Amino acid sequence: MKMVHTCVVVGCRNRRTPGTTLSFYRFPRDPERKQRWIAAVNRQGWQPNDGSRLCSTHFISGKQVKNPRSPDYVPSVFGTTLSADGTEPFDVSDKHQAQVEAANALLFLQGQVLEAGPRAEPFPERGGAEASGCPDAPARPADGEPRAEGPAPSPCSDSAADCEEEVARLRREVRALRELAERSSLTEAALRADPEKVRFYTGLPSFFVLETVLWLLSPHLRADKGLKLSKFQQLLLALMRLRLDLRNQDLAYRFGVQVAAVARTVRAVVEAMSSTLVPTTVFWPSRDELRRNLPAAVRSACPDCVVVVDCFSVALERHDEADAVDAPARSLKYLIGVAPQGVVTFVSRGAPGHASDRELLERCGLLGKLLPGDVVLADRDLDASEAVAARGAQLRVAGCDGGEEDEEKRALRRHVGRVIGMAKKRYAMLNGPVESPFASDRAADMTTFDRVVRVVCALNNLCISAAPLE
Repeated sequence: MKMVHTCVVVGCRNRRTPGTTLSFYRFPRDPERKQRWIAAVNRQGWQPNDGSRLCSTHFISGKQVKNPRSPDYVPSVFGTTLSADGTEPFDVSDKHQAQVEAANALLFLQGQVLEAGPRAEPFPERGGAEASGCPDAPARPADGEPRAEGPAPSPCSDSAADCEEEVARLRREVRALRELAERSSLTEAALRADPEKVRFYTGLPSFFVLETVLWLLSPHLRADKGLKLSKFQQLLLALMRLRLDLRNQDLAYRFGVQVAAVARTVRAVVEAMSSTLVPTTVFWPSRDELRRNLPAAVRSACPDCVVVVDCFSVALERHDEADAVDAPARSLKYLIGVAPQGVVTFVSRGAPGHASDRELLERCGLLGKLLPGDVVLADRDLDASEAVAARGAQLRVAGCDGGEEDEEKRALRRHVGRVIGMAKKRYAMLNGPVESPFASDRAADMTTFDRVVRVVCALNNLCISAAPLE
């Protein structure tokens, strides 16, 4: 278990938590640089220990740089946070040295390099404007020419305050650019602040639901250093794959990883959700629970209805003309059971597209969940009345009786159709075509796409799947 580090800067509450994009740095071993870090932190009488950390928000570029000429060689971004003794972090006792560092930082940000030297002057004179690096500086007078009384003009030295102001402006600009990049990125902080972005990329109704799913999956996701993606990024990548049906190469570009890493991550997250999320959200309710929450329209039309079944097919990816000839076999068929309340309670494994609805109903395992007196409502005649009756239950087909009561049954069936339609609309991967690796990767008599269908139904149950049936 990793130690939870907190930034040592007074007033900074950043902590190392799962999924954070912040970096936390140890204090340098080099004595001189270490003292400069301690001075920048500006906590009177304080000394760091082995567990002391400084977060990346205190560096202009967002990370420490080991080049002594870089402004991020020493942390310098502290905002207006006060130190322990009440002074501001930028209040450096050696004002002259502060001017030197400010000027060096300005030249670095402008793409120039300042020669390092033992002198403590901001800019050493080298014989003229060109040598000094200051284009507006006047040339040094030649020998024999009259010199102005008083100290020699030193425009660069005189403008040290302007340099400090310019550095401060550049720091503000860097912060603004970092905030803009954060808002347009797919980080945890960006999604937490934008509910619409959560709905678009994940299909989930809020960041709270997304965070709850992450909490449930976290023990089952990788967190080793060999994987560049945090647990949050792993979950987000997989949800974007299901939600938008993006190609692996597209996701690889977005998250900065290899295509193979995307495929492994999607498979691992889907397996984790199939084993943890699905059992908690897709389950067969008890009869008492169904009766307590039965909608009024169902209570009047079909009070003993426990499930409405329907089938849908998803095309498989075609590779040659032979696939087009054998089109029925190049698809997967699923049977979905939906409770009258509108939540998915049963999902079958995928069957070949040419399998009949009756075969699928008899082999999927749904009949084993029925109790005597239960009513199963179907959209069309599945020719499985005898198999359902063997369980003491009854199969009814909406649209066969022709009366007012049957119209209510058809409304119930249409409601179930909306649930399935919303699931396919919310997660585009269910619309197909299914890529070969998802259909052929089989474990425990279940393909990866079988797990995908179950996971999508589980995620759909976390949302408002359709209009209330009242």
